[in-house]
Amino acid sequence: MSHRLSLDQIARASTVIDPVFLNTPQLRAESLESALGCRLVVKVETLNPIRCFKGRGASFFASGLPAGATIVCASAGNFGQAMAYACRSRSARAIIFASVNANPLKIERMRALGADVRLHGADFDAAKLEAKRYAAAHGLQMVEDGREPSISEGAGTIAVELLRWPESFDDLLVPLGNGALVTGIGRWMKEHAPTTRVIGVAAAGAPAMVESWRSGQIVTYEQIDTIADGVGARLPVPEAVVDMYGTVDDAMLVQDTSILAAMRLIHERLGLVIEPAGAIGLAAILADPARFHGRLVATVLCGANLTQRQIADWLTPTLDAQGQPAA
Repeated sequence: MSHRLSLDQIARASTVIDPVFLNTPQLRAESLESALGCRLVVKVETLNPIRCFKGRGASFFASGLPAGATIVCASAGNFGQAMAYACRSRSARAIIFASVNANPLKIERMRALGADVRLHGADFDAAKLEAKRYAAAHGLQMVEDGREPSISEGAGTIAVELLRWPESFDDLLVPLGNGALVTGIGRWMKEHAPTTRVIGVAAAGAPAMVESWRSGQIVTYEQIDTIADGVGARLPVPEAVVDMYGTVDDAMLVQDTSILAAMRLIHERLGLVIEPAGAIGLAAILADPARFHGRLVATVLCGANLTQRQIADWLTPTLDAQGQPAA
């Protein structure tokens, strides 16, 4: 069946995207497997200038921008960093709207990369609505992650690289926020490795995308409640929901407790600092280990932008009076 995302464009993206975002490490995470009960391959998308996967899609999108263009977008922080980085390479201007409650590290990094960052609203979706209003009022291009095909196609290059693994994966667990990552990856996987089950993983406190995909109609929420800001969508992108059909086999919702446990396990056994949205695929295994027992599973560790306070609160073990990790 026809699909909005182009396989040819995903293949082309692999030749166009800034090489700093391509060919990221993918490795067998044997040190995690005893705690998980499955064989696990992780793809680490954090070793780049913005510490997340978003540079792939932003770079592919920006490759079509005329020099000196001005774009408007909204971001919880990582997409904004990616757009700022990509626009800078094209001498383009990025006006980025973010929530007043957005991660301060991500806001700082967007500005350091040259973006005009404007804070509005209590959450990402409120900032996005303001970004759309501003773009329309000023006749500027609004770039929406999940709606712009080239951004999802850029993310699909992750699947191109994953399929260099010598064995076929039984399951591929992909973080699900606005859908760009899972649809881009799923589009390529379903064509080239149809037996691999592509599973989108979202936070239980932000279930709008999963519920919309399952019900066949857009489900919205007045508010969300999760530490995983990178997947914290309450107003789904309708195009991305449609893109999930035929590219995603299943979806899971996981609690913040599982996300925190996954972040700590990754930190302790792989030595990586991963933000909540980036660890959510591993959290799905912790939440339902029987489902993945004995299988070859892959997941994408897709972001590593944590503040020092978040690192202290989420990754530093609490010590007892004797200086030992508390139970």
